[in-house]
Amino acid sequence: MTRFLLAIPGITFLFCSLLSPSLAQTTPDTPPPPPSTSAKPAQPAPVSTEDLAKLYLIRKEFAAAEVLFRKLTQEQPKNAVYWNELGITMHNQAELDPAMKCYARSAKLDSHYADPVNNIGTVWYEREKYSKAIRAYKRAIGIKDDFASFYMNLGYAYFADKKYEESIASFHKVLQLDPQAFDQASSRTGTVVQDRSLGADRGLFYFLLAKSFAQAGNVERCVIYLRKARDEGYKNMDAAKSDPAFAGVLKDPAIQEILEPAPPPTAQP
Repeated sequence: MTRFLLAIPGITFLFCSLLSPSLAQTTPDTPPPPPSTSAKPAQPAPVSTEDLAKLYLIRKEFAAAEVLFRKLTQEQPKNAVYWNELGITMHNQAELDPAMKCYARSAKLDSHYADPVNNIGTVWYEREKYSKAIRAYKRAIGIKDDFASFYMNLGYAYFADKKYEESIASFHKVLQLDPQAFDQASSRTGTVVQDRSLGADRGLFYFLLAKSFAQAGNVERCVIYLRKARDEGYKNMDAAKSDPAFAGVLKDPAIQEILEPAPPPTAQP
């Protein structure tokens, strides 16, 4: 009996295959079945109202974002972030009074949330109420003192209020926190960066900015903004020669070229 079974293993396998068809599928000689084509592809997760609202805000589609953030505040009236974001959508549509109310409500809901306090300052700044803007920015900094944009807004508000020493101190703090801050136009989500038009004082502003970079020891950027001040026609360029803030950079050839330009060549006879 043993010899019979060993002599015809193929017949034994065939018999077993007839009894269990699945066994035949496991042999090396049988290719695997093709993958099923009837399975449905995975469906993407639905986008939440919050994500869609933030997307509209990023795209600067403020009217569409306002509709969704208003819905979110109705669903979660104690969510300080939603009220702040709703205020931003209105702010960017020049609806300053409703925006201010939203910021105030957000700040009241969360006393540790600095963004709406900063944003209140930007409304006051747009209304040219610079003293009130300064108070709001300083209050925001009191809540969160490591965010460069708050100091940037404060510096511009001091400048608009003609408090130049305070302005330069604020810009110096900006550079300590973020040396590239003046090259960036954006801010983090939830924070409004105020309008920074300078009007007729552009030359003075660039001079003060050069002074900030000189104090920080950044000669390259001091040169850039000192040159901008000169090109804007700033009339008090010589003040840099006696200002202690510029003492460490006065020997730099580029600084000397700006402050003491070479005389024009004399005409040949």
